[in-house]
Amino acid sequence: MAQVVATDKPHVVCIPFPIQSHIKAMLKLAKLLHSKGFHVTFVNTEFNYNRFLKSLGPNSLDGLPDFRFETIPDGLPSWNANDTQDLISLGESIRGKILAPLLDLLTRLSSTSPPVTRIVSDGFFPVAVTAGERLGIPIVLFYTFPACVFMAFKQFSTIVEKLGPPPVLDESSDENIYLDKVVDWIPGMKDMHVRDLPSFCWTRNTKDDFWCNFSMEAVENAHEASAVVFHTLYTLEQDILDAISPMFPKLFAIGPLQLLLNQVPEDPLEPVKYSLWKEESECLQWLDTKEPNSVVYVNFGSIAVISPQFLVEFGMGLANSKHHFLWIIRPDLVEGEPATLPPDFVNETKGRGLIASWCPQEEVLNHSSIGGFITHSGWNSTIESLSSGVPMLCCPFFADQPTNCRYTCKEWGIGMEINKDVKRDEVENVVRELMEGDKGKEMKKNVMEWKRLAQDATSANGSSTKDLDDLVRHLLL
Repeated sequence: MAQVVATDKPHVVCIPFPIQSHIKAMLKLAKLLHSKGFHVTFVNTEFNYNRFLKSLGPNSLDGLPDFRFETIPDGLPSWNANDTQDLISLGESIRGKILAPLLDLLTRLSSTSPPVTRIVSDGFFPVAVTAGERLGIPIVLFYTFPACVFMAFKQFSTIVEKLGPPPVLDESSDENIYLDKVVDWIPGMKDMHVRDLPSFCWTRNTKDDFWCNFSMEAVENAHEASAVVFHTLYTLEQDILDAISPMFPKLFAIGPLQLLLNQVPEDPLEPVKYSLWKEESECLQWLDTKEPNSVVYVNFGSIAVISPQFLVEFGMGLANSKHHFLWIIRPDLVEGEPATLPPDFVNETKGRGLIASWCPQEEVLNHSSIGGFITHSGWNSTIESLSSGVPMLCCPFFADQPTNCRYTCKEWGIGMEINKDVKRDEVENVVRELMEGDKGKEMKKNVMEWKRLAQDATSANGSSTKDLDDLVRHLLL
């Protein structure tokens, strides 16, 4: 396996997009590079750095002599430390305010020993490409979502050209007519519809929509990099990776990242955790008291918000399923107000459910009592569930989640979709099907096979291990 010679340590600066899921994936990749002998500097925004210290403890980011944490300002006003920052404001600030402090940081790091030799940036941090070009530092872009999402973004202009932009809706319009349109020309992607694409591709104002344009820019930036990395594995997305590969001089499929980290012997960075919220690890002791495959785990991720009506309908459906559950309800999960569940829910679920504000998700998913995962279909959650052998009920909200959901349910056969306009009867029925029905048993069989393939990919001679070694060699050039 590729390893850096200790006498001449190269210095890689890792820059994530500053939200929970992207930070977690980048930090795992940074740990892997450190295990290969690189000196690593990991860059957080000041806001997220302080959130880590609050959630993980005042010494949690002390790092090591050759793995250091640095900060840059995000250019935004102060936020409540428990809140997720407004994504559009954050994206606009990254585009317009972060370049100067990033250049200052990279210049300072380049004047120290060892000097910066490479930047590994999130693909959604476009100013890193500009900074690398100005300072003459080669850059690798890491996309924390799967290759199918990248390809969908890449084809967006063709989608608009062939189908026209989504219509402006009025009372007489039927949104489903547009969402049901077939998209059958994307290389490596079959039987797709508009609704299966990332939600930014559905925008009704492609010219002015911030996230639509930001996403297109992030994908086009890939051509400025010396290499691109996807958090995936070759067997999972073979057709798409084969279609994307000719577009770039170097492409690496490296994942699941946690399974690769599990191969690192005596990792000194193992205590460095990933959560911007304080994790309630007591839920693991609660899970210890439950039978194998008997608990439904529910977590809608770090950003999605739900309505009070969604909370009640979903909660009553979960209660009426009669299954044990662990439900993660963030402080800011319900839009505009605290999460308040009705007395009927409390009475029905007494002794059968546990609600926590955040948890160590991968430990939960790997617990023997977990029989299914109700998820927003964020990519970290999807690949962690696959790696753990846990089938999913998917309730996608926005961004890459519809595409992840479509592949989870229709290509890989390890999930079923829940309509986002949730009704308690539907939730009750799909939870029962997941936990005790024939479809649930089929999904469990499929996901265990994908777990095996993921373990193969991250074994000594697996495709992800080889791509990680090839990335190391590329970073040494």
